[in-house]
This record gives sequence, C-alpha cells and structure tokens, in this order.
Amino acid sequence: MSLQYELKSGSYYLYDLSDPLSAVTGERRFRLKTEDVALAFDVSTGALHQHGTPQRILNWALGHRRRLRAAGNQAAANDLVVVSGPLPVDEINNCLAISGYCRRMFKRLATVPHGKLQRSTQRTSAAH
Repeated sequence: MSLQYELKSGSYYLYDLSDPLSAVTGERRFRLKTEDVALAFDVSTGALHQHGTPQRILNWALGHRRRLRAAGNQAAANDLVVVSGPLPVDEINNCLAISGYCRRMFKRLATVPHGKLQRSTQRTSAAH
C-alpha cells in the first residue's frame, strides 16, 4: 500500500496509489475524505501509528494510552502524541512515507504553515 493525501476543494482525500485507475473516470477511488487530518505518533522516535479523521484518531489514542498505562508502560503512554488540523499536504505525506518524519515535523510545528491557505498564497505570489 502506498498511501497519499491530496487537498481538493478544501478537503483532504486519502488515496492508495497502488489502486488501479478507474476505466471510466481515469482517477483512483479515495479511501477517506476529511476536513482536517490527525496524526498519532511517538514523540521520541517519530514512529507514526495512526492517521485519519481527528475524532477517530483521538479516540484511538485515548484507548491506546489507557491500554499502555494498564500494562504499566507509563512512559510509552506519555510519548504518544496526536497532532491535527489543516496541515500542509506535503508534511502529512512525508509523515506517511518517511520513517521518523513526524518527530521532525513536531519540532517545527509552530512554524508549519496553514495547510489550506498554502495554495492560495502560492497563486497570489505567482501572480505578482
């Protein structure tokens, strides 16, 4: 599976690039459509555990932390972080494709541009 997000009309679409193109439309079927994307990962290693809609990922993280704490693994439970919002598509896709990239993105999170405004800013600057 080769997963990749694309931003279309203000929504994030998740595609599996290994899926064949439709003979009718010439496009792949999307696996997920969401307004914002959430990423659950370990801060210390940057290992990505889950990605998708914010509510589903937050629920998964709460349950996973609960199981880790019940097993006596407090450090691993505290290491799990969820980041969500309108992140730039290239940052999200790097997190999916590059092992440990989430950790690098997390360190720069305060300076990461708003993902949905990035395209309009590029168009504006190109017009000048």
